[in-house]
Formats: sequence, C-alpha cells, structure tokens
Amino acid sequence: MNRETSVAGRFRYEGDIISIKPIGAGHINKTYVVETTCDKYTLQLINTTVFTNPVALMENIYNVTEFLKKKIAARGGDIRRETLSVVKTKDNKLFYVDSDNCYWRSYLYIDDVTTYQQPKNLQVVRDSGYAFGDFLNMLSDYDMSTLHETIKDFHNTVKRFRDFEMSVKRDVAGRVSSVSDEINFLYQRKADCGIILENIKSGKIPLRVTHNDTKLNNLLFDNATDKPICILDLDTVMPGSILYDYGDALRISSSSAEEDEENLDKVHFVTDNFIYFTKGFLAAVKNSINAVELSLLPFSIKLITMEIGMRFLTDYLNNDIYFAVHKENHNLIRARTQFKLVKEIEGYLPKMNEIVQKMGSEL
Repeated sequence: MNRETSVAGRFRYEGDIISIKPIGAGHINKTYVVETTCDKYTLQLINTTVFTNPVALMENIYNVTEFLKKKIAARGGDIRRETLSVVKTKDNKLFYVDSDNCYWRSYLYIDDVTTYQQPKNLQVVRDSGYAFGDFLNMLSDYDMSTLHETIKDFHNTVKRFRDFEMSVKRDVAGRVSSVSDEINFLYQRKADCGIILENIKSGKIPLRVTHNDTKLNNLLFDNATDKPICILDLDTVMPGSILYDYGDALRISSSSAEEDEENLDKVHFVTDNFIYFTKGFLAAVKNSINAVELSLLPFSIKLITMEIGMRFLTDYLNNDIYFAVHKENHNLIRARTQFKLVKEIEGYLPKMNEIVQKMGSEL
C-alpha cells in the first residue's frame, strides 16, 4: 500500500477507493483526486514549511466554509458546488497527521468544472471580477477576530522588500551578480511599497476578510454555464485589504501570457481585461467600497504585481526554497514576467485612473 492510499483510508470517504491521481498546478501544496465507488474527493498534503500552523489553517478553512454554506443556502445556491466542503477524518478531525508528521486534508471533489490559467474571453474576465467581489461581500459580516493569521505579513510589501534586501545581501546561491537589472528595478520603486499599508494604518482603508490569492485558476467555472461557481485555495483567508484581492486578480487576468512565459515580447497588460474585470468587481462591491479604495484600485495592480515579482526574485536568490520550480531559472522567469507587466501598467496608470473614477461615479 502506497503512502497516498494509506492516508486516504483515514478519511470519511463513502465507498471503496478505486484510484488516486495527482492533479493541479499549484505552487505550494501537493494535490490528488481520490475516486471511490460512490464519490470523488480531493486529498492534499499541506506544505507546513509555508503554513507552519496547519491546525490554525484548517480551523480557518472549516469555519469560513461553514459560514459560506449558510450564505449560499440562504440565497438558494448549491452548497456542495459553490464552496469547498471539508471532509473530516474517521476520528472527526479536520486533518490527518501521518507517521512522518506530515499533515493531510481532504475536500469533496467538485466535478464538471473547468479552471483557466488565462481568460479565454472578456465575459470570463467580467464574471471572475464579480465572483471575487461577491466572495468579499459574503464574508463582510464574518468575525475577523476569529481568523488566524496563516502567513504573517503576507501582503506587507514593506516587509517583503526587507526580505528581498536580505536575500541580496546574503546571496546564498551566488546569483546576485547575474540579476543586477532586476535588483535595480525594485530599488527604483521602493517608495511604492508602503502606500496601501500607510492608508490602512491611518484608517482610510478598512481591513476586511479577504482571500489574498485571487488568481484566475483559483476559480472553478461550471461546464454547463461557463460561470464561476466556487473559489478555491482558502489557505490565505485573513484580514486584509480589498485592494490586495483586486490587484492580485488583475495581475493574472490582465496579462497576455502565463506567469512563467519566457518570451517577454508575449507579455503585455491587456487594458480591455482590466476594464471588464473592474466592471464585474465594482458591480459586486459597489455598496461597500470607499473613495480611497476606489482611487487606489489601479495602483494596487502595479503594487501587487511588483510584490509577487519581488517574491519570485527573492526566492530565486534564496535558491528556490519557497515556490515549486519545474525548470531551470523558473523563479527568475516568473519575476521577469511580473516586472514587464509593472512597466506597462505604469504607462497605463493615468488612463486607468480616469476609467475607474468614471465607473465609480456611475455606481
């Protein structure tokens, strides 16, 4: 009996296990689909290097998904398909710890769905904007004080910059000399790092329950309707800013290429995608977004794109210890795509600000 089969047997699955197959393209956790004679399940090995307190992590996810189920049921939705459902172990726990002290979790598998690495059309872009905004709305009255901080300072861009500076100073992999252009790129934009944090500190931007990893491929689209039905990867649901979720979503949805495209001539910021996503997002959050948040929406795309690029470069300098890599210089390639996008976003910012203000005036 292999490891995955042994672990799967610890969860409350209906029927006998037929197969266990690896799935997914995530950077962090290893994921499998388990098929039984009665149903399908997702089995996942939690990366405890990244999520150092898996007990708190699973408490967050269970409590948030149970809260979402009540909201979904109240509006006549399908709680099996419209949010994750944690499958407990046979001894009624939210996770299983194997003999190697590895933590595993499981969810009901949501079938007949599609994920997109890149949006196939503008309707998908607009619908994804609405879906991420709707997620924020459903959690607007969730008690933030009950949430654990699963990754400390996750979107603290000032702290991320200090981590980057330390990686340059240490140069543990001997790579600093080969990426001087990328290092200088970040130093030239250091002043941008604290803008959102300063507005949160002053109270101009409120803290909300946010997803904090709003990549397009964290949305499941129903095969029958091609509409988003469920948001995945709730590991980083924590108090944060609406700007983080908006900016991170658009760094993916408004890119003409995938995150690790090596040919930078293919990497562009697609303004139509920005417009359609923003229309959908604002339609969902129009009753809650404030004027300062609205004014910083375009800037947040630049900031989060730069932050993610900075994290990729930091990991590259640290010898690739955080993000999963699948080819030579993978993290450096990822960083360069983000920096190319930042440059283009900077050129578009004045026009983007005009567009958002016009949309805001029409809410």
